[in-house]
Amino acid sequence: MSIDYSAVVADLAAEQDDLDQVLARLAPEHWELPTHAPGWAVRDQVAHLAFFDDQARLAIEDPAAFETVREAANARGPAFEQEYLARGRAMTPTGLYQWWRESSRKLAEAAARLTGSERLPWFGPSMGAASFVTARLMETWSHGLDVVDVVPFERPDTERLRHVAELGVRTRAYSYAVRGRTPPEAPVRVELVSPGGARWAFGPAEATDVIRGSATDFCRVVTQRRHLADTNLEVSGAAALEWMEIAQAFAGPPGPGRQPGEFRKEG
Repeated sequence: MSIDYSAVVADLAAEQDDLDQVLARLAPEHWELPTHAPGWAVRDQVAHLAFFDDQARLAIEDPAAFETVREAANARGPAFEQEYLARGRAMTPTGLYQWWRESSRKLAEAAARLTGSERLPWFGPSMGAASFVTARLMETWSHGLDVVDVVPFERPDTERLRHVAELGVRTRAYSYAVRGRTPPEAPVRVELVSPGGARWAFGPAEATDVIRGSATDFCRVVTQRRHLADTNLEVSGAAALEWMEIAQAFAGPPGPGRQPGEFRKEG
């Protein structure tokens, strides 16, 4: 299936705009609210996005300079994360908001200048341009979810969630590899209902391992924003269940995810 790269870039910009509408309404005290990521406040989620949008733009515009950043990240380990979080924590809410707005806008502009055929370096494996931009959309959506989970403003899901769902499906093997494990050979069928009511299906129709439910629930699980037990997903088969227990659509070491009971099931 061919990918309309310009449409992916437009969807990234639209996802950024939706988060912007939330952040623009935050009072100073909202920026200090703890999120469900242990030790991270709302401001940390936004600083994370701003910093990595900056690095994504660097990877596009100056891959050699980005390699220097990646080497530093590998060398400093956890201290690397603490450095960019400290930068965000030292800012006023207005300053942090403006950092994110500028970083996200410049990333979208840089991505729009690509043809879509490029391959780009990242902190994990290198990626094609469309996958690279999709990953930034996924990060914007998932860290934005961390924010709207605790502030009094909503950001309804849209059909753009298909990008996150597809990425979640494509990273099934990665979820095992990052843990030093080999995925089972059994295929898994994923059948989802989109926020707009469309039906999305991935994987062979004859597969006996099947995941069914809302795209919202599936995407929250593969980005580790919900424990499987806190969703209405219907999971049939050992291979499907094992995948959902370790699913990870983002680059980096295995995350702890969320604990069962942190959220009420929706619907």
